[in-house]
Amino acid sequence: MVNQNICKAKQLLACSYKCATLNPMLKTTTIRARITPTVKTQAERILSSLGMTASDAIQLLFHQIQLRRGLPFQVELPNAETAKVLRDSRKGKGVKHYASKKDLYRDLGL
Repeated sequence: MVNQNICKAKQLLACSYKCATLNPMLKTTTIRARITPTVKTQAERILSSLGMTASDAIQLLFHQIQLRRGLPFQVELPNAETAKVLRDSRKGKGVKHYASKKDLYRDLGL
């Protein structure tokens, strides 16, 4: 009985999601976002290989935000040490440069 209820719940969830994502009549709001062309192109290429569009991905993201009541992945601020290293590296402090990959690997002991 419990397994049947779980199956029915999963079917209902799948059906409601399918109806919300596939029925163009229910999609009445537009989202606009600015993004760098390179990120957009690369992301769309990956999504295409998955059989998805950018709109599909945004729809999935928003459904997950709604279901989880938050972002579906962790977003963290760097700790103090990481923040300092990032600031320093942007200024070129402590950044090593190598003439080749071979030199880098040698320095890393690889």
